[in-house]
Amino acid sequence: MAEEINETESQIMQIIIYAGDAKKHAYDSLRDVNKGNYENADKEMKMAHESLVTAHNAQTSLLQNEARGKKMEITALFVHAQDHLMTSITEINLIEQIVELRKVVNTLLEGKNN
Repeated sequence: MAEEINETESQIMQIIIYAGDAKKHAYDSLRDVNKGNYENADKEMKMAHESLVTAHNAQTSLLQNEARGKKMEITALFVHAQDHLMTSITEINLIEQIVELRKVVNTLLEGKNN
Protein backbone atom coordinates (compact mmCIF):
# COMPACT_ATOMS: atom_id res chain seq x y z
CA MET A 1 0.00 0.00 0.00
CA ALA A 2 1.37 3.42 -0.94
CA GLU A 3 2.08 5.93 1.78
CA GLU A 4 -0.06 9.03 1.90
CA ILE A 5 1.59 12.33 1.12
CA ASN A 6 1.40 14.66 4.10
CA GLU A 7 0.61 18.39 3.88
CA THR A 8 4.27 19.43 3.92
CA GLU A 9 5.20 17.02 1.15
CA SER A 10 2.22 18.22 -0.86
CA GLN A 11 3.36 21.84 -0.53
CA ILE A 12 6.90 20.88 -1.53
CA MET A 13 5.56 19.11 -4.62
CA GLN A 14 3.46 22.18 -5.48
CA ILE A 15 6.60 24.31 -5.43
CA ILE A 16 8.36 21.93 -7.82
CA ILE A 17 5.40 21.50 -10.16
CA TYR A 18 4.40 25.16 -10.41
CA ALA A 19 7.97 26.45 -10.61
CA GLY A 20 8.57 24.06 -13.51
CA ASP A 21 5.31 25.11 -15.13
CA ALA A 22 6.30 28.76 -14.78
CA LYS A 23 9.66 28.14 -16.43
CA LYS A 24 8.00 26.24 -19.30
CA HIS A 25 5.63 29.16 -19.98
CA ALA A 26 8.53 31.62 -19.94
CA TYR A 27 10.43 29.59 -22.53
CA ASP A 28 7.23 29.31 -24.59
CA SER A 29 6.99 33.10 -24.43
CA LEU A 30 10.55 33.39 -25.74
CA ARG A 31 9.77 30.94 -28.55
CA ASP A 32 6.66 32.93 -29.51
CA VAL A 33 8.38 36.32 -29.50
CA ASN A 34 11.13 34.88 -31.71
CA LYS A 35 8.39 33.93 -34.19
CA GLY A 36 6.89 37.44 -33.96
CA ASN A 37 3.80 36.22 -32.10
CA TYR A 38 3.77 38.98 -29.48
CA GLU A 39 0.22 38.41 -28.27
CA ASN A 40 0.85 34.78 -27.44
CA ALA A 41 4.27 35.63 -25.97
CA ASP A 42 2.57 38.03 -23.57
CA LYS A 43 -0.05 35.40 -22.65
CA GLU A 44 2.65 32.82 -21.95
CA MET A 45 4.57 35.27 -19.76
CA LYS A 46 1.37 36.06 -17.85
CA MET A 47 0.84 32.32 -17.26
CA ALA A 48 4.47 32.03 -16.14
CA HIS A 49 3.89 34.68 -13.49
CA GLU A 50 0.62 33.07 -12.36
CA SER A 51 2.35 29.70 -11.88
CA LEU A 52 5.22 31.42 -10.09
CA VAL A 53 2.76 33.03 -7.65
CA THR A 54 1.24 29.61 -6.92
CA ALA A 55 4.70 28.12 -6.26
CA HIS A 56 5.65 31.08 -4.10
CA ASN A 57 2.40 30.77 -2.10
CA ALA A 58 3.22 27.13 -1.32
CA GLN A 59 6.69 28.20 -0.18
CA THR A 60 5.20 30.98 1.95
CA SER A 61 2.86 28.49 3.60
CA LEU A 62 5.83 26.32 4.61
CA LEU A 63 7.67 29.34 5.99
CA GLN A 64 4.62 30.49 7.94
CA ASN A 65 4.22 27.03 9.47
CA GLU A 66 7.82 27.10 10.62
CA ALA A 67 7.42 30.63 12.02
CA ARG A 68 4.46 29.31 14.04
CA GLY A 69 6.69 26.64 15.57
CA LYS A 70 5.84 23.74 13.27
CA LYS A 71 9.34 22.51 12.51
CA MET A 72 9.90 20.46 9.39
CA GLU A 73 12.58 18.07 8.35
CA ILE A 74 14.93 19.43 5.69
CA THR A 75 14.84 16.76 3.00
CA ALA A 76 16.53 16.48 -0.38
CA LEU A 77 13.10 17.02 -1.92
CA PHE A 78 12.66 20.30 -0.03
CA VAL A 79 16.13 21.50 -1.07
CA HIS A 80 15.33 20.55 -4.66
CA ALA A 81 12.07 22.52 -4.49
CA GLN A 82 13.83 25.61 -3.18
CA ASP A 83 16.53 25.34 -5.85
CA HIS A 84 13.93 24.81 -8.56
CA LEU A 85 11.93 27.85 -7.46
CA MET A 86 14.95 30.16 -7.24
CA THR A 87 16.23 29.01 -10.62
CA SER A 88 12.81 29.51 -12.18
CA ILE A 89 12.53 33.03 -10.79
CA THR A 90 15.95 33.94 -12.17
CA GLU A 91 15.30 32.43 -15.59
CA ILE A 92 11.88 34.07 -15.87
CA ASN A 93 13.34 37.47 -15.00
CA LEU A 94 16.03 37.06 -17.67
CA ILE A 95 13.63 35.68 -20.29
CA GLU A 96 11.24 38.55 -19.64
CA GLN A 97 14.03 41.01 -20.45
CA ILE A 98 14.99 39.08 -23.58
CA VAL A 99 11.36 39.06 -24.74
CA GLU A 100 11.13 42.83 -24.35
CA LEU A 101 14.46 43.36 -26.13
CA ARG A 102 13.37 41.06 -28.94
CA LYS A 103 10.22 43.14 -29.44
CA VAL A 104 12.33 46.30 -29.77
CA VAL A 105 14.80 44.66 -32.15
CA ASN A 106 12.00 43.23 -34.27
CA THR A 107 10.31 46.64 -34.46
CA LEU A 108 13.57 48.30 -35.52
CA LEU A 109 14.21 45.63 -38.14
CA GLU A 110 10.69 45.95 -39.49
CA GLY A 111 11.23 49.71 -39.81
CA LYS A 112 14.40 49.18 -41.84
CA ASN A 113 12.65 46.77 -44.18
CA ASN A 114 9.89 49.23 -45.02
